[in-house]
Amino acid sequence: MKSVIKSIWLLVLFGLLILVRTFENELFYDPYLTFFKNDYLYIDNPRREIFKLTVYTVLRYIINSGISLGIIYLFFKDKSIVMFSAFIYAIALVFLMMLFLYFVINPKQEDYYIFFNIRRFLIQPILLLILLPAFYYYKLKIKKG
Repeated sequence: MKSVIKSIWLLVLFGLLILVRTFENELFYDPYLTFFKNDYLYIDNPRREIFKLTVYTVLRYIINSGISLGIIYLFFKDKSIVMFSAFIYAIALVFLMMLFLYFVINPKQEDYYIFFNIRRFLIQPILLLILLPAFYYYKLKIKKG
């Protein structure tokens, strides 16, 4: 019975990540959504409100991180792993936002590709895709050793 409830919660949380992605245009201010869908290497940087963009990017990161931490907890049922993950998410937010703001304030066409990838880490739950297998192998190693 517990595995059924756990599976339902995991489906709900993954569904929430999908909904955040599906309704990103309606939920968040991000002029880079359409910019990067076009041939961005050959067009000018879009007009943007830096403060508003920063607030919505951080909000989206926090939403994705909260859902991701819930998923990590359900997979491992280990609060120390969740706390460590929260620490990783916090450090990543500070580091990635500094880089993000640098590229937003100083846009150069030759930097668009790296900016695209930094932005991707902020608006998509990529860290979840890194942390889940890392903790899985960590748990396997503990069981063996």
